Amino acid sequence: MFILRRLDGVPPESFQNQIRQLVIDHVGQLSSVAISPANPLYPLYQYGVGMEVHQYLMALDGTRGLAVQLTLALDADAPDQLLGFALALPAQDDAQACSLAFLAVHQDHRRQGIARALLDDLRSRYACVELSAFAEQVPWFEAMGLQVIASAGPQVLMSSTGRASGALIGRLDIAPIYQTVEVMQIHTYLLNQQGEEAMMEAEQSRDERLDELAEQAKACVRQRLTRH
Repeated sequence: MFILRRLDGVPPESFQNQIRQLVIDHVGQLSSVAISPANPLYPLYQYGVGMEVHQYLMALDGTRGLAVQLTLALDADAPDQLLGFALALPAQDDAQACSLAFLAVHQDHRRQGIARALLDDLRSRYACVELSAFAEQVPWFEAMGLQVIASAGPQVLMSSTGRASGALIGRLDIAPIYQTVEVMQIHTYLLNQQGEEAMMEAEQSRDERLDELAEQAKACVRQRLTRH
């Protein structure tokens, strides 16, 4: 059994650590570049996406100019144990719209209705919930009641209303994260460990994968829109 808890401020450090670990464990699904665990760049994105989520969590104190909402799924018998979380970005100009930025559930607690409950909690508060998903994830979100809108690079835009809200969503500029000293240090370490040729191949593999995903996203949208 699990319970949902909405946080109005920065979560306690224990939850921050558990959220960070969930992100690290599922970065291939949460990263917009769908980085593969086999890619030598994987540790770099584990840090980068982890830091992105961390900065959103820090924005919950209301001092960073970003609207952020966090809902945690906790073990009902041990409410200090995180089972999953949903991080949403409410629209700045439409109180009925939000974007689901991150949704993750612990591997050992899948198929228990946790992700559905987190999504339903958002839908109970917002008439329009939007998100971006990879083509392979689309059927699952369709089963949750979301509809395909359009393709956007390697991902598919989906909405609970079947149309884009057009609302203004404030998001982090993540480019500076990948220019930090920490990321440069990780890159240097990987370069020394893997070698320059392997790193170049890793970047090429990442880019080729993104091209494949973009084609999959377009095909997914064509199929859905033709069907309807």
